Amino acid sequence: MEENRRRVICGPTAAGKSAIALWLAERFGASIISADARQIYRGFDIGTATPSPDERRRVPHYGIDILDPTARYSAAAWAADAEGWFADVARTGREPLIVGGTGFYLRALFGPLFHEPPLDAERRRALAGVLAPMPIDALRRWGAVLDPARAHLGRTQLLRAIEVALLTGRRVSTLHREAARPPRWSARYLLVDPGAVLAARIETRVDAMLHAGWLDEARRLAASVPRGAPAWNAAGYNVIRAVAEGQLSPAEGRARVVVETRQYAKRQRTWFRHQLRGAPVTTLDPARPDWQAVIERWWQGDEEA
Repeated sequence: MEENRRRVICGPTAAGKSAIALWLAERFGASIISADARQIYRGFDIGTATPSPDERRRVPHYGIDILDPTARYSAAAWAADAEGWFADVARTGREPLIVGGTGFYLRALFGPLFHEPPLDAERRRALAGVLAPMPIDALRRWGAVLDPARAHLGRTQLLRAIEVALLTGRRVSTLHREAARPPRWSARYLLVDPGAVLAARIETRVDAMLHAGWLDEARRLAASVPRGAPAWNAAGYNVIRAVAEGQLSPAEGRARVVVETRQYAKRQRTWFRHQLRGAPVTTLDPARPDWQAVIERWWQGDEEA
């Protein structure tokens, strides 16, 4: 494998990426680097499917539980941290394996590089107080005016585009075009996607999370984490908090989380379909009987389809 090429397991939420990555990491001596923007915050564990303590004992993980819920974190910051995690993994004699479905993290690491301008912390906090309560449709209307090229993106990227435009007078899309530098790393992707059954898998996983105590977790977090904290933006958490606060019934909350998660998975699929075009990609349905053989060939670089 080329020195600057990294293995990446990606795909929509609930596709089965984590289980495959754990199996692969144990088999080939890899350490997992999480590329999941929902798993970076401490305490937000059940609804983000954060690896369990047992799984983290079995395989070293990086990029999980690294921030307080109120902290802000950009894709550029994740990419910079990933550089340090690569070095840490190399010192252990293991191989890094990037795992996650946060496309803008992957783009920050493997796409053209650029430095976003620094933002005034006080003005940013004030703006966050205005934007945080807004529904995604309202934010998209702002984005359509301030940075149309990024108005279709997910909530986190959309918020970033709006705040950069308002606080600097420059569009993120323009900065990407003007200040981009060639990437240091390239990637080989294992795209995990179970196809049409993903909708049912999402529903099953939401039920498992609720059974595991997601509502109690949200209730505990609501007692100490401010409503506008970035960690609440993880898919489903605002809905479950509304259930905990009595604003929604458990049945209504469950239904909304299922819909919200399916919409998130649809956006992820769209991102991978467009952004990975032309890259070395092996697509895997985790239900196929020879999935282990496919993964082993991909790890060795023998299958790129």
